[in-house]
Amino acid sequence: MTATVGLILAVLMVGLLVLGVPICVAIAISSVVAGGYALDFNMMLSTGAQRTFTGISVFTLIAIPFFILAGNIMNQGGIAIRLMNFARMLVGKLPGCYAHTNAMANMMFGAISGSGVAAASAMGTIIGPIAEKEGYHRDFMATVNIATAPTGLLIPPSNVLITYALVSGGTSVAALFLAGYVPGILWGLFCMILAGILAKKNGYKSDSQKLTLGLMAKITWDAVPSLLLIIIVIGGIVAGAFTATEGAIVAVVYSLFLSVCYKNINVKSLLKIYRDSAEMTGIIILLIGVSSIMSWVISFVQIPTAVGNMLNGISENKIVIMLIINVFLLFVGTFLDTTPAVLIFTPIFLPVAMNCGLSSVEFGIIITFNLCIGLITPPVGNILFVGVKVGKTTIEKIIPRIIPYYALIFICLMMITYLPFLCSYIPDLAGYHEAMGTLARSELGLQ
Repeated sequence: MTATVGLILAVLMVGLLVLGVPICVAIAISSVVAGGYALDFNMMLSTGAQRTFTGISVFTLIAIPFFILAGNIMNQGGIAIRLMNFARMLVGKLPGCYAHTNAMANMMFGAISGSGVAAASAMGTIIGPIAEKEGYHRDFMATVNIATAPTGLLIPPSNVLITYALVSGGTSVAALFLAGYVPGILWGLFCMILAGILAKKNGYKSDSQKLTLGLMAKITWDAVPSLLLIIIVIGGIVAGAFTATEGAIVAVVYSLFLSVCYKNINVKSLLKIYRDSAEMTGIIILLIGVSSIMSWVISFVQIPTAVGNMLNGISENKIVIMLIINVFLLFVGTFLDTTPAVLIFTPIFLPVAMNCGLSSVEFGIIITFNLCIGLITPPVGNILFVGVKVGKTTIEKIIPRIIPYYALIFICLMMITYLPFLCSYIPDLAGYHEAMGTLARSELGLQ
């Protein structure tokens, strides 16, 4: 029965997506139909409704709309330009300074806003034209912008990690946030190293702007309030001063205060921000609700156990099993956005990864890292298309240039997969350990 239900679930969902059915509807229909094969169909309809409301009736989930709102406020509140100037001051004397500035600014702004798309849009719009005037090729700058924008989904706060915490059954959000720092920074640094080599080869020089102590002090002073947001929100969550949800509210209030002080937001723009945030929140919440049906069906028919047995049938080597999982997630990430992919595949692969010796925190970073690569990969890479648009170039010109970045990012993925202490070191140092409850472990087939 397990194989039949799994086949119905996969074929029906893929078929609906190919027909252009919205992913929320595709997940709901395929889950109910597949579950109806294992149970009485009327009972499955009732169970599906219950699981939908149970899935969204979680206090931690409230953090997502507030972090979305905070990110949208920051994107239009004058924070991006101040972070760009600060990054430019730090790396201005390196060859290819504008490429390094773009990478660092993406890491900082992405970390504050929690959105790779917002980072690519903001930094590409600001830095791209300046760099082009200084003689940088627009395709070179667009490539760097695209390659480094996803780092903000790993460096906290991150809505993807909050979603993973929920669907994994209680993994500590604070531990996930702390675990994302090293992989996110490694991704950015690897890209900066390659950008520096290519910049030197192309003769791109350092910043010609002369930095006086007074100018450096002004740039730093302008950037400090924005950078303090990271310390206040993440520091408060880790220290236990407030929960992730309360931290999200603090982020909204603080970013709104800064934007008003910078005089970059008015009543009209604020109303648009609220509307956009509400629309995005509605999509994510609905996805989480209907994905709860799929998670229940997957657990009920013991698909994770079947997948684990299948992988063990291919190889009992944990290195090979994790490589297969990574390759599969990389493939999936090219077609599915991060949120639905996390919701669908976490219940399937988390038990397998934990049987390979990984904690739920470590696997959370691995699955997020994989899916972030999909955001810069055709055919559905959101960041790729935004970066191309703001960079005023084409996909055909960017793909050959971004391939070396793909290679380095993949190396980074292998490092965090097979050297999991890169993810767990900071959480362990802060006293956080895997927070998986007995019920959650039972639902995942681990007990």
